[in-house]
Amino acid sequence: MLRYLFGDDLHDHPKLRDSMFRDRATQFRDRLGWDVTVDEDGFERDQYDDLDPLYVIWERADGSHGGSARFLPTTGRTMTEEHFADIADISTLKSPFIWECTRFCLAPQAEPRVAGLLMLGGGELMRGFHLDHFLGVFDARMIRIYRMIGSSPEVLGTSGAGRDAISVGLWTYTEADRAMVLARAGVSSALSEHWFGEAFGERALMPMTA
Repeated sequence: MLRYLFGDDLHDHPKLRDSMFRDRATQFRDRLGWDVTVDEDGFERDQYDDLDPLYVIWERADGSHGGSARFLPTTGRTMTEEHFADIADISTLKSPFIWECTRFCLAPQAEPRVAGLLMLGGGELMRGFHLDHFLGVFDARMIRIYRMIGSSPEVLGTSGAGRDAISVGLWTYTEADRAMVLARAGVSSALSEHWFGEAFGERALMPMTA
């Protein structure tokens, strides 16, 4: 199922939490070779995990991590602003209606549909919290994945070329995109809304503020 968990609530789900941070180490350090910090427990965490972000996590049947993404409102500190502002001018993109999405991670041997499930969860955040956009940083390999899922960003700027290119992009929400992502994820609209309702209730929510 899709879980929506704030950082301060991860302690209630230790197996899910620990496997997520270990899978992040496997993806970002071991497979992609990024310069990230991995602690003595094998967890890949950074300073933005300490800001009580909202995580969208695909939880496997055994309670372990299948994939995840991390979200923070742009009214507070973000990785994009503090580390990638040279790629694109994002000075006008600080808003409670614009959130940053980072650490898009798939567990080893994740089902092909998990990427679509995470994008679906992001779309439900946009619907439920009345957001206008997501802001994110991604490498060249992700462009094909986003296109395949059915939710491609507007590229605001790119640094580097080829497989080494890093881009800053902006996602918007459309019902047409949601229909494509639902099909890719292989779940019904009703089930997706049920997962969201389990986390936040049936009422409409207003965005987080810094």
